[in-house]
Amino acid sequence: MHSERLLDHFQNPRNAGELPAATLRVEVDNPACGDHMRLSARVEEGVIREVRYQVRGCTASIAAGSALTEWLTGRLLTEAAALRAAVIEEALGGLIPESKHAAVLCVDAARELARRA
Repeated sequence: MHSERLLDHFQNPRNAGELPAATLRVEVDNPACGDHMRLSARVEEGVIREVRYQVRGCTASIAAGSALTEWLTGRLLTEAAALRAAVIEEALGGLIPESKHAAVLCVDAARELARRA
């Protein structure tokens, strides 16, 4: 059902938790499924230097948050604002139709991070 990459991110999440030295914190919800994501990031000169995440949601959303933090680290805020769901889906080795909302949650969080900077 889920790809090996998705299961790896779920079982071995990268960058999970809170970032104490965060300069930005955002929270987004998916009202359709109830998933919730919180990002905390340290941003310097428009570059996301460090980012952590917390998710309350399904397996795919937890894995997607992990993939998102890997993708965001070292990126410009302008790149975060332009993130597309397909990038997260590819990082996870694909998502089944019922789980595509997880990539959308990540896009919403990345764009909110860029917007709040």
